[in-house]
Amino acid sequence: MAVVDIGTNSTRLLVSDVAQDGTVTDLERISEVTRLGQGVDVTGSLADEAMERVFAVLDRYRATIDAHGATASRAVLTSAVRDAANGAHFTDVVCDRYGLDARTIAGEEEARLTFLGATSERPPGDGTALVVVDIGGGSTELVVGADGAVEAFVSLQAGVVRQSERHLRGDPPESDELQALTAEVREVLAGAVPEEHRERVQAAIAVAGTATSCAAIELELDPYDPERVHGHQLQEGTCELLLARLATMTEDERRGVVGLQPDRAPTIVAGVVMLLECMRAFGLDQVEVSEHDLLRGAALDLRGAEGER
Repeated sequence: MAVVDIGTNSTRLLVSDVAQDGTVTDLERISEVTRLGQGVDVTGSLADEAMERVFAVLDRYRATIDAHGATASRAVLTSAVRDAANGAHFTDVVCDRYGLDARTIAGEEEARLTFLGATSERPPGDGTALVVVDIGGGSTELVVGADGAVEAFVSLQAGVVRQSERHLRGDPPESDELQALTAEVREVLAGAVPEEHRERVQAAIAVAGTATSCAAIELELDPYDPERVHGHQLQEGTCELLLARLATMTEDERRGVVGLQPDRAPTIVAGVVMLLECMRAFGLDQVEVSEHDLLRGAALDLRGAEGER
């Protein structure tokens, strides 16, 4: 099975073997920052140069998929494509040019697949009330559930690319810019997450680039090691220290931080702010970082669809 996630900030590939019992064996996992959502918040359309960056990556991904002999391949497209006036045309090109079953998915479907992937290895009958936090480039999904079942979700129009473009113009960002970003994220969270769900949640799983980058920076990983990142407990205090450190650096200085993928340097400050505010919204002082996210959920979903044929 091959799944491509074309997001606002990155384009990712997972090639895996998925057994009938749901066991997933990763064969290849690649992530490249393509920033498809560049300027979408202002212009309402995907920029030509941003689409070309994605196409260049898909050229390589298609070759990798073919080399593995994947029997089924799907592309899921999320926030930037949902929001863009030319998103449907872009999806058609992805489908026709690269032979992928390309689907622009709604926030509800994105939440379901993310929760499925993040909780796929938890033991049956685990009744812990969880929130899965997926901070993307253009949107953020918060999915509350227990024992593999989604109970509630919100898809916030707030993400690391969108919020960076709105607020962080200084290099390094000014304190008032950081305050405005924090205030906006806090307001969005307060209005979107009902109190009964906040009170019910006992633990959090954080997926996607912001959380994995924070873990990699804390662990000083060079090269990146997904096995050490997966399951890492990221403390609120650690995130506060990371924010204080990263927000005083220029973008060029952040590119040299051990554990941080250089292409994430422009957006990591907004990401850490958002992760902290998500933790605070649910009254949590730590999150479990997971490598299993939308990609794994989409692979499991694709396996189920193939099994029904």
